[in-house]
Amino acid sequence: MHDCVGAFIVKDGEVLLGLRSDDCDWLAGAWDVFGGHIEPGESADEALRRELDEELGIAPTRMRYLDAIAGDAPEPWRLRLYVVEAWTGTPQNRQEHAALSWSTLEQAQQRLAAAHPDFPRLLAQALGGG
Repeated sequence: MHDCVGAFIVKDGEVLLGLRSDDCDWLAGAWDVFGGHIEPGESADEALRRELDEELGIAPTRMRYLDAIAGDAPEPWRLRLYVVEAWTGTPQNRQEHAALSWSTLEQAQQRLAAAHPDFPRLLAQALGGG
């Protein structure tokens, strides 16, 4: 199983999403949250901190665990989702993404709905709407 972490980066009622490059191994050309695979010997929190530094150049200073989602395609996977509400650094597109976009709840729900049926509900929780 691919054990992964991901984050809803939230600020002023919006969430930061990344449009993955067309040449990515996973979810090429799709909007996604930031994160990645948990390395051997790494905790989920450590993995998230590493991934956010690698992908965006930020270090979370306030984050909370939200929930986990799972799937079977293209291989079995689990994604542990966090909400990151404060960080140091300025989010920059450092790798894997063709674009970054601050999205309203409705935009984010539309962009992520096809990825997993629980994303709309979890986005509402992350942005304080339910």
